[in-house]
Amino acid sequence: MKAWLGPAGLFAVAIVGIGERQTFGQDVNPVEFVKPTPNRADEPLAKEFSLVRTAAFLDAESLWWTREKKCGTCHTNFPYLMARPLLKEMPLGGHDEVRRFFENRIAHWDDDARQAKPRSDTEVVATACVLAFNDAQTTGKLHPLTRRALDKMWTLQQKGGAWDWAKCRWPPFEHDDYFGAVFAAVGVGSAPEDYAKSASAKEGLARLKVYLRRTSAPNLHHKAWLMWASVKLDGLMTQEERVQTIAELLALQQHDGGWSLPSLGYWQGHDPKHGIDTNAASDGYGTGFVVYALRQAGLPALHPAIQKGVKWLRTNQRESGRWFVRSLNTDNFHYITNAGTSFAVLALKACE
Repeated sequence: MKAWLGPAGLFAVAIVGIGERQTFGQDVNPVEFVKPTPNRADEPLAKEFSLVRTAAFLDAESLWWTREKKCGTCHTNFPYLMARPLLKEMPLGGHDEVRRFFENRIAHWDDDARQAKPRSDTEVVATACVLAFNDAQTTGKLHPLTRRALDKMWTLQQKGGAWDWAKCRWPPFEHDDYFGAVFAAVGVGSAPEDYAKSASAKEGLARLKVYLRRTSAPNLHHKAWLMWASVKLDGLMTQEERVQTIAELLALQQHDGGWSLPSLGYWQGHDPKHGIDTNAASDGYGTGFVVYALRQAGLPALHPAIQKGVKWLRTNQRESGRWFVRSLNTDNFHYITNAGTSFAVLALKACE
């Protein structure tokens, strides 16, 4: 680990891979980091569990993506903003820079310049909901720009209650309108200051609830997201439906204590030659997400299944601090590892 004093104070960076050290000179408080190595299945397990390494990995991965790609994505910097505030082990300089990027996007969405406008309805919905979740994790107050994004989100809602969500054949996130709807439900339900009860949200939220009641979840993954949302918003699931969803998730726990993402549904990925193995080994996203969703649904941290899941997470961290997740789409990048690492953090913190 290396540490140094920068414009904003002391920053620490774990050397998670070989690459060019970068700074972001145009940012208010530039953060220096080392670009992580590619996500790979053969990365050795960590000899000692460390959330400091996890924080460093997530910072580097999300800062690199935000600076290089200049966009938000469901597999990297969106889940990063959901989980990173929970990691108090390292300063939040990287988190603050990524958050400022999205705030700046919102502030200029209505500018005349074409490049400033939202790239899609998905960008508006995802940005609004992730910042709402982030507000709840940090200040506990709804930031004015978050409120502006949430209000704009309703203007893009379809009559049926969903949105024109990204359908790029990149499961499990950018694949169908249902996920966009249930993601919005989680975000709105998590927004501080009772935003869900505000006049701005009233009509749109009513349409969203109708959509989610009338449309069946296409797989257990999305159903688990609905279960999570139902804890935040009334009327999305009955208690019996929640109990049934919990039972379905528990039935998929593997002998080693973890869960696998492929077991939660079947999707047609981007690469038709890339088969989806429903008997795949446990992975970071499957385990992290399911443990977190079960905790949100009320399963106690001392429940045997939760304890086994936590043990799997603590013993399957990789040297870099990440948790590997094999992509459902191709064997090229495995970006879902980034989301899996964020959900591993959410799960572990929910069980403390």
